[in-house]
Amino acid sequence: MSDEIGFDDFLKVDIRVGTVTRAEPFPEARKPAIKLWVDFGGEIGERKSSAQITAHYTPEALIGRQVMAVVNFPARQIGPMRSEILVLGLPDAEGEIVLIGPDHPVPTGGRMH
Repeated sequence: MSDEIGFDDFLKVDIRVGTVTRAEPFPEARKPAIKLWVDFGGEIGERKSSAQITAHYTPEALIGRQVMAVVNFPARQIGPMRSEILVLGLPDAEGEIVLIGPDHPVPTGGRMH
């Protein structure tokens, strides 16, 4: 278990729902990954990231999918790509990442609470 945090700490993490608008293989990554462009609408707009999710997803199958992501991390350089968000997922029994997203369509850009 991690250290306990206060509610104000939780509020600092901006987790939003976005819709994948574009996805393509990322062969330059050290581990198999997919480049993602995710639209959060309004003030946030489209942001990009990479995700090591090739065990369960193909780029084509991700288009239009709603995913959850942290949108207020500083950007990180991952190989030739600048990652602007952290797309969220959970490991399955084999340790492969399964994306987190709503089970019903929700408005793009909605903040988790």
